[in-house]
This record gives sequence, structure tokens and C-alpha cells, in this order.
Amino acid sequence: MINISVVLFCNPVQQIKNLLLDLSLNEHIQHIYLVDNSPNDDLHKLTSIDSRIIYIHNPSNLGYGSSHNIAIKKSIAERVAYHVVANPDIRMGNNVLASLKAYMEVNSDVGLVMPDIRYPNGSRQHLCKLLPTPLSLFSRRFLPKAISRKFDKKYNLLALNYDKEMNVPILSGCFMFLRTSALADVGLFDSRFFMYLEDFDLVRRIHANHRTIFLPNVQVTHEYAKGSYQNKKLMIYHITSAVKYFNKWGWLSDSFRRKTNKKFIRQSKHY
Repeated sequence: MINISVVLFCNPVQQIKNLLLDLSLNEHIQHIYLVDNSPNDDLHKLTSIDSRIIYIHNPSNLGYGSSHNIAIKKSIAERVAYHVVANPDIRMGNNVLASLKAYMEVNSDVGLVMPDIRYPNGSRQHLCKLLPTPLSLFSRRFLPKAISRKFDKKYNLLALNYDKEMNVPILSGCFMFLRTSALADVGLFDSRFFMYLEDFDLVRRIHANHRTIFLPNVQVTHEYAKGSYQNKKLMIYHITSAVKYFNKWGWLSDSFRRKTNKKFIRQSKHY
């Protein structure tokens, strides 16, 4: 079976309802955890959509990753085989979870799989990435576009053939189909990251011990607002998390990053 967690913070009701209605059609789900960091519990009313919804009000707001950890710990304790981390602005067809589950069942060395993520207009979101360097992250914000595009193209793998299944170093946290035993193996989201890069940190740890797969033949839709590029407070969260990430894994000296990125670039020529 599959558990799903969705972290909320004053989200539009219709947005969450759309996702829950998509999920309500799926027979592979055991529980849908709504971890609500909003100041009030107004979103509790959404539990009426499906009896499998478990609402957890968390007004202290521990952060994105730590809030998902509340649900992930329950999945591990319940011995549920798979846990899905999903943003509330995700939409999916009824076959998505079944297809990803079927893939995981015959690929036991895979710890995480991400489907092809699309914008609402159908265009692709390029969410397969290399392990970040300080320059690849900070150049996007602080260098002229003429210069930052060079780093963006390589780091964001913009020239990659997205029509092939790939074992990618970094995948987006907007939709993560996770093997629960892999999480028990490498650990959960690092609570030091309040918001942003907690997914990079987790995927990096999974990738070091299991395959982390982009699967092109399964698609979901994601609105993807890039809030930290529009909101100063979110930008500060993003920069703070980047500093914590490089303090943890290394700024200039990171042998795992160097070897992993080099290996992927070499292998990607065959995709």
C-alpha cells in the first residue's frame, strides 16, 4: 500500500480539494496525511472528501521537511511499502500511483522515483538536476542572466533527453514516490532545513545508497509558482537553506558531488 503526505499552509481550498479528489479515486492508498501548518484548522473540513484522510494540525510550523517527517514516521511504523511526498498544487490521473508502484515492485534497488512533471499548459518542467555547487545556486540570483544561463544550462540539465529513464543525482521534492525502507535506511528530511533544499539533501542521501529515477512515461501536473523568486521572505529562507546545505556537504571541497556529477554527465551521453 501507499501513504501520502501533503504539507499545507493557508493554501486555497479548491487547490487542495482538486488533489484530494484525484487521490480519492485511487485504491492503492492507505492513508492521506494532511499536515497543516496554518494558524487555524479551517482546512480540517477537507477530511470529508475521503475517509482515508488524516488531518494533523501543526500551527507551530516545524517547516516543510519536518512536517512531512511526521507522516513518514507513521508510514515506517505502519510498515507501509511506499510513501509519497506531494505538493498541494499537484494534479494526477488515476493510473499514476499504480504505474509508479508497479515500477518499484520490479526495481528493488530504486529508492525514489519521480515522474515527468508538467506545467498546466502541458510544457515540461526541467526538474532533473546535478548536485548543486555554490556557483550554480547563487549565480541565478546575483549574476547577470547572460552569465548565469551558462551555469543554469549545465546544472539544470537543460540539454538532457527527457524521453529516457535516468538515474539522476537530484530530483524535485514537489512529487517524490519513495520506498519507505530506503527512508528508514538513509534517514528522513533534515530538520535543520526549514524550507528549500531539504529535498536536495534527502535525494542526495538516497542517491548515495539507491537509484533515484526519473520515469518519463508517467506524468503529473504541477503549478510551480517559484515563490522564492517573488517573495523576499521566501528568498531569505532559500538563501539560508543554501548556506546550511553547503555547510553540511562542503562549499568548494565535495568529492561525492564531483564524482557523482561527473559520472552522470558521462553516462547521460548514452541516453
